Amino acid sequence: MAKTKTVYSCTECGGQSSKWQGQCPSCQSWNTLVETIEETSNNKRFSISDHGAGLQKLNEIKTSELDRFTSGISEFDRVLGGGFVSGGVVLIGGDPGIGKSTLLLQTLCHIGKSRSTCYVSGEESPQQIAMRAKRLGLDASQIDLLAEIQLEKILSVLKSHHPDIAVIDSIQTVYSDLLQSAPGSVAQVRECSAQLTRLAKQNGITVILVGHVTKEGALAGPRVLEHIVDTVLYFEGDTNSTYRLIRAFKNRFGAVNELGVFAMTEKGLREVNNPSALFLSHHSNQVSGSCITVTQEGTRPLLIEIQALVDEAHSPNPKRLCVGLEQNRLAMLLAVLHRHAGIACFDYDVFINAVGGVKISEPAVDLAVLMAIISSLKNKPLNNKLIVFGEVGLAGEVRPVQRGQERLKEAAKLGFTHAIVPKANAPKQPIKGLNVLSVDRLEQAFSKLSEI
Repeated sequence: MAKTKTVYSCTECGGQSSKWQGQCPSCQSWNTLVETIEETSNNKRFSISDHGAGLQKLNEIKTSELDRFTSGISEFDRVLGGGFVSGGVVLIGGDPGIGKSTLLLQTLCHIGKSRSTCYVSGEESPQQIAMRAKRLGLDASQIDLLAEIQLEKILSVLKSHHPDIAVIDSIQTVYSDLLQSAPGSVAQVRECSAQLTRLAKQNGITVILVGHVTKEGALAGPRVLEHIVDTVLYFEGDTNSTYRLIRAFKNRFGAVNELGVFAMTEKGLREVNNPSALFLSHHSNQVSGSCITVTQEGTRPLLIEIQALVDEAHSPNPKRLCVGLEQNRLAMLLAVLHRHAGIACFDYDVFINAVGGVKISEPAVDLAVLMAIISSLKNKPLNNKLIVFGEVGLAGEVRPVQRGQERLKEAAKLGFTHAIVPKANAPKQPIKGLNVLSVDRLEQAFSKLSEI
């Protein structure tokens, strides 16, 4: 068999060169040439199937329900959109030692009771994986293990054994003999992921790819890796903390931004059924500078405590520091507070913290941040049974947020008795045990505090 010829293609313009150069000869861009396999006119490496090659009417295409199967871990199924899909490709990334391999090993042990599984390890020896399974107390008798990093051998084994689900740990260690570049390079990751995706679609095998992340927290390798897979999951959490979060950033078979919460224990990852309890501090007495809000993670409402500390500045430039929230938004909220409520923080250091290390990106916490700032500035604690949410605009208006009714019901379920919310989010029917105060201006929200 003749050796496959490789060429170097420019990632900017698509131009090709027979050898690597620092500068693309076509568009003159620097460091954009990457190794690829030269395509021939009859090359069908990337064809998924011949069915439907011609034109079809969209309404004439027969559809069926997705063939899903559960992972055996409800928090994992929530992020996946209800479970794994046959023929789907899932990419999961996270920091080293965060628990990716542990979670997938637990998942395969659950699935192995009813389906065939295969674990392809490119980083650990079979002995290391067996020791982990024994330490976690898992029944790994139904898991087929393959310690291999050569793509062609992996494809051959998966085609002959045809498991229902296969884990590739990790995609950065797999290499193809068709390319001369080292494992983990852009060309190798792109080629190996494309071949494994093709295998999954043609044979109905669910493939889970484990990906490394860069120092900035993004998945290592080409961006096309995230485009060709069906689901992209990020494993987050501080290695010094026992809690781990799995977040879906892309999902063709379910909702994005879903959140799964786990606790790392001696027996592996344990799912947390009531994650709101993780992000609430349990003060014995009421303290100033604390306000409870409800944020939305996918379809799940989460109660989170926002803490603020306002102190006299001891330097000409007062400090503005946020942990878990966007710092630029804090500066905007302080300007709104001064303009529309007459409360200035020019001579104060302002520190904001979201308890539990959670990162909040939605503007629904604006009103709660300002309430915590006022509480700390005046040293007056808020009612510990009060929840606050709402987006604050530059004109001082309190704007409604999405899924307001679900947030209120979650707060009532956890025993909260008072709520300050935007007028548009006020419930049409009273919620048992919850006194809802609706506002449409920032000044009104502060005046409502005297009624609680």
